[in-house]
Amino acid sequence: MRLNKSTACYAPWLLPMELIEVPQLIRNVERFREVVTILTRHGLADWMSGVPSIWPERLRGAADESMTTAGRIRVAFGELGTTFIKLGQVLSTREDLVGSELACELAQLRANTPSDPPDVVIAMIESELGAGMEKLFLTFDSTAMASASIGQVHRATTHDGDDVVVKVQHPGIERRIVNDLEIMQKLAEIAEQQSERLSQYRPVDTIREFQRSLMRELDFQRELKNMNRFRANFKDEPDVHFATPYPTLSSRRVLTMQRLDGISISSKAALMKSGADLNEVAHRGAVVFLDMIFRDGFYHADPHPGNLMLLNQRHSDATPPVKQVIGLLDCGMVGRIDDVLKEDLEAALIAAVTGDAESIAEIAVRLGDVPCDFDEPSLVSEIHDMLDDYSDQKIREFDVSACLRDVTGIIREHRIYLPAKVAMLLKVLAMLEGTAHQLDPNFSLAELLEPYGQRAMRRRLSPRRVFERIKNRVEDWDHLLSILPKDLGDVLHSLKQGNFDIHLQHRRLEPIVNRLVMGILTAALFVGSASLWSSGVPPLLFGVSIPGMLGCSLAMFMGVRLSWQISRVR
Repeated sequence: MRLNKSTACYAPWLLPMELIEVPQLIRNVERFREVVTILTRHGLADWMSGVPSIWPERLRGAADESMTTAGRIRVAFGELGTTFIKLGQVLSTREDLVGSELACELAQLRANTPSDPPDVVIAMIESELGAGMEKLFLTFDSTAMASASIGQVHRATTHDGDDVVVKVQHPGIERRIVNDLEIMQKLAEIAEQQSERLSQYRPVDTIREFQRSLMRELDFQRELKNMNRFRANFKDEPDVHFATPYPTLSSRRVLTMQRLDGISISSKAALMKSGADLNEVAHRGAVVFLDMIFRDGFYHADPHPGNLMLLNQRHSDATPPVKQVIGLLDCGMVGRIDDVLKEDLEAALIAAVTGDAESIAEIAVRLGDVPCDFDEPSLVSEIHDMLDDYSDQKIREFDVSACLRDVTGIIREHRIYLPAKVAMLLKVLAMLEGTAHQLDPNFSLAELLEPYGQRAMRRRLSPRRVFERIKNRVEDWDHLLSILPKDLGDVLHSLKQGNFDIHLQHRRLEPIVNRLVMGILTAALFVGSASLWSSGVPPLLFGVSIPGMLGCSLAMFMGVRLSWQISRVR
């Protein structure tokens, strides 16, 4: 394989890679050039300066001093297009990772994607559903209602007379996203290797998690399943409605669902004009999300006002009619809470109510990944001080969003890396309170959370729950006792035979050992050469031992080089 000058200049990272990765990166070299150029133009590529020949001197750009670093990151991501905009939106939910300033900037990212021509859209639908438009729909509006980064939405009517919307994926968007993800993965690896400042953000792990999330979002069948699960969870609640999907008119890249008519929660003036009770809408909408989280363990992860509607007609068979029905849109982004995480959340709620800083710190450590120099007493002290700041607030005045921001700030300061599902949940709770406050400035999420905490406490202390925990512990001990004799017998037999080995695995120990050996060799060389010099061992030059002088010079060079290497990695 031959590399042209452009490839060699912008892709030196091809050389040390596995052979299987080379075709992918050669295919993406022009896009990589574009990404590096834009990052450089906004002064965001200084961390790549340690990579030889990563870009020529002419590409170095001066940052706009009138903008903050967070602002320049937002602008650069916007210029880089769909995948980077999606990454920015995901990072905006990781305040614990990137900080509040950058998270707020990235939350402003919106993809202004032009809609595809009608013939392209129709060709995509017919190809995905395997039939002509006249057989699929009675009517189809070729003018898009809206166009987002991944797809666009069209009005249509089924042959049964149902009003529906058809969500169609932009042609070629999946291939572009996959290419960008490959570039992101390689940039993340470079960042983690070259920049100590960026490595604390876990770029490789973050991109890997983002890749899984985005590839799931590209599969509309997953969104269809999410809608069906939400509908099943709220089938007995007539004042909550999720659109009905049409599986026979849907595929991986096309999703047909019931059209919901109503007023968006984001249009407060229109809601007031309609005579809606805004306090009740805010309260009911928040309860829906809290039920998803604490009751079902499966929740809508994007509660911004544009995804909630007050429906202007009853979409339920309930009798009598429901006056105010909350409709939820866009079920592509969801969160899941397993039983273990639910127990930790309940324990955190109880600890927050009782002001138990030690328990909150213990839960944070258990959920997250802590650094090797983690200072737990300092974490407990800071959480205790934070709880004291909120202790004099009445429950109705309690600011849940501010408290969550303080918690994530403390966690970030101590470099605790939270799992994505935990960070997403914290962000959803903060967004939920913000959305409700737009409708009702006096809304209190803490008041709604209090009963969930009380129920969690009663549930954890209930005889049934205690019995289940005892039963599980008995089963664990029974399993241990059943395998212990055999394992202990194997150990004793190995000791008797003299072939009992203990294997220790050390992570990242090789560089430390190498530097230690190099230090010993340097010291030995210096001591030996100094002895030769002082003893005047020939041959001599101006009365100085040449072997001793050369040995000391080499030892000093090795010592300076070793000191420089150690100072680089601190």
